[in-house]
Amino acid sequence: MIDNEIKNMNRRMNIIIQGAVQGVGFRPFVFRLAESMGLKGWVINSAQGVVIDIEGNADLLNTFLLCLEKEKPALSFIQSLESAFLDPKGFTSFEVRTSDAKGSKTALILPDIRTCPDCLAEIFDPQNRRYLYPFTNCTNCGPRFSIITGLPYDRPHTTMADFVMCDHCRAEYTDPRNRRFHAQPNACPDCGPQVRFWDSNGTHLTSMHQAITDAAEAIHDGRIVAVKGIGGFHLMADAGNEDAVRRLRRKKQREHKPLAMMFPSLEAIETRCHANALEKRLLTSPEAPIVLLRARKDGRNGAQTTTVSIAASVAPQNPYFGIMLPYTPLHHILMAKLNFPVIATSGNISEEPICIDENEAVDRLGRTGMCDFFLVHNRPIARHVDDSIVCVRMGRQQVMRRARGFAPLPVNIQFPVNNCIAVGAHLKNTVALARSSNVFVSQHIGDLESPKAFDAFKKVIADFQTLYDAPAKTIAADLHPGYLSSQFAKSTDLPVINIQHHFAHILSCMADNHLHPPALGVAWDGTGYGPDGTIWGGEFLKINAHGFDRAAHWRTFSLPGGEKAIREPRRCAVGLLYEIFGNDLFSNPSLTAVRSFSDPERGMLKAMIKKRLNSPVTSSLGRIFDAVAAILDVARYSQFEGQAAMALEFLAETVKTGKTYPLKFSAAPVDFSAAPASDHNTSPQPIIVDWDPMIRGILDDISRQMPVAIISAIFHNTLSEAAVQIARKTGEKRVVLSGGCFQNRYLTEKTVARLTDAGFAVYWHQRVPPNDGGISLGQAMGAALLNS
Repeated sequence: MIDNEIKNMNRRMNIIIQGAVQGVGFRPFVFRLAESMGLKGWVINSAQGVVIDIEGNADLLNTFLLCLEKEKPALSFIQSLESAFLDPKGFTSFEVRTSDAKGSKTALILPDIRTCPDCLAEIFDPQNRRYLYPFTNCTNCGPRFSIITGLPYDRPHTTMADFVMCDHCRAEYTDPRNRRFHAQPNACPDCGPQVRFWDSNGTHLTSMHQAITDAAEAIHDGRIVAVKGIGGFHLMADAGNEDAVRRLRRKKQREHKPLAMMFPSLEAIETRCHANALEKRLLTSPEAPIVLLRARKDGRNGAQTTTVSIAASVAPQNPYFGIMLPYTPLHHILMAKLNFPVIATSGNISEEPICIDENEAVDRLGRTGMCDFFLVHNRPIARHVDDSIVCVRMGRQQVMRRARGFAPLPVNIQFPVNNCIAVGAHLKNTVALARSSNVFVSQHIGDLESPKAFDAFKKVIADFQTLYDAPAKTIAADLHPGYLSSQFAKSTDLPVINIQHHFAHILSCMADNHLHPPALGVAWDGTGYGPDGTIWGGEFLKINAHGFDRAAHWRTFSLPGGEKAIREPRRCAVGLLYEIFGNDLFSNPSLTAVRSFSDPERGMLKAMIKKRLNSPVTSSLGRIFDAVAAILDVARYSQFEGQAAMALEFLAETVKTGKTYPLKFSAAPVDFSAAPASDHNTSPQPIIVDWDPMIRGILDDISRQMPVAIISAIFHNTLSEAAVQIARKTGEKRVVLSGGCFQNRYLTEKTVARLTDAGFAVYWHQRVPPNDGGISLGQAMGAALLNS
């Protein structure tokens, strides 16, 4: 009887929700749910998330609590939900209150979200007041991260602050039953941003819809148009026009690296590419990333009778295309006019950050001749956000570049750390802010090779601390003293925690998979500074609660010319082959890699290796890939990072063989002069994975004129077998794969399969890149682990 009385009593519940709950229609969802259940009270956005104060009988309140979890908006996710019963206040209605900016800023900032079906229908409805309006959005879609300037997420804290809503938009914005209720970028043709068409000098030509029409005509005529999107500029050109694509490559200084494309529809994509169900879902997902798809050899899809034209220079010697669908209203309208695929590459010179301001773009893109026209708009972009790149591996997504659609959502780690900034690596840089158990990983920044890139890096670091009101207390950085990111860390007054590069790689993957030590990490990449002063990159690390032990690594060899060897795989081949043949190497005319050098060059290389002149020693598997590519005469030079390894990967994918080459495993000599820090341990005698028998096997197969594709496949298989053998020798049952080499589809899938067949639990990347784009997350987790 007493229980029934308590249930029927009017109770008040205070609910605090943290997670991705701002900018996703969460408050209107709460309003509608409360009204439907006859509950009274209020909901508010705070700097921490969403706060609800609600009254009703106990049963209804508990049901309301369950519905919050089950029926929440699709784009939201709840990290924590705290509730407490309090004395009732006698609320008479349910209302959405003005946001509260007080307190610690822990609310999650949402990524930019592709145009939803409802908005898309309105854009192409001639009877709708937003017909062909390129800035249509609602609480289910549109810009978020690229326009926010502060928390909580309200219009005054966005770049839309100066656009005053008209009466119609204001009515939508204030109606909790409308899907545009508190949609902060809400606008229409009468009160919102507008597009303009400029020439390459920034001279205004046309406005509004005519501007989009003129841009489409220019692209159709073979011109290059710089289009201001949601997170920066794209350089757009007809993907089927060979002359336009080649001209774009020359101007962008990107001669060989594949260019991304935007297609008008999924149907058009299927005429040129294979796309399975998961790849199609990614293309049409709210994140709308660039998806790597295998090209169709005949350019057709079954009964398709038309072929979409793609220029050969879009992705030379590459069986994959990087493709996305339109994800903003402006893109949708432009692509509807064109109805053919366009190049949609970032608006920058290679290795510089993407342009986000139209006046800066005129200087960097227009007056340099990189584009012929501009399609710009007057909605400011708060920060650069490139397109994300994703592929599908073994039935699940793997992010290769984490930016639009994914950043800055956090990765949750099990070792809390407060206000640590991780500054990432030198290439494919990202930074991260660790706050409690959340690590907020930034959008892709890029290679810190230019002053503009370094400026962007420093801006993102400051931006994250301001957005989350979280001044850094410590800073995590790579061991490499030459990295600009590491030098920046040392230039601050903060305590610096140095995290070894490959340790960070493995911790990144462990964080991605919610793993804690112990585990065996297989970290294979091109370059990473080792605590012994050599270049690591073919590592097997035993991860423990206090750091790592170097359990094994690939046999080392010299890189004659240092950095030059990275751009010339033939130098890697010479350094590796010298370990086998010694001085006799340079008089062996049968080796293509050696024959490619002149006599004076061979003499110079010989002296460099013998005297250790600018010939650093490395265990890098990335450089072993380069060496094998040169030995097979697949690539003597590399125009971009990973080009030689990609050529081997693509060859291996064309054949099927289970064969492997022999390897030798031996203990390394102990170097008692090395004195690593406690978190950078080196086992007394790490196992050496000796490639000598493998390279001799490759040379034998070359002499027997075995097809290069088969040799490449056997080489890949041998690498996977090495991982299995070391896993068995270390005794760890959980194996974690990370590093740039695991961008290689064949290598990743073969290694996972072999380890799984051998009884190991295998983990690889999903939401965070295996390349150096994941290093900042690993550094943050390393700082947390070492301080736990």
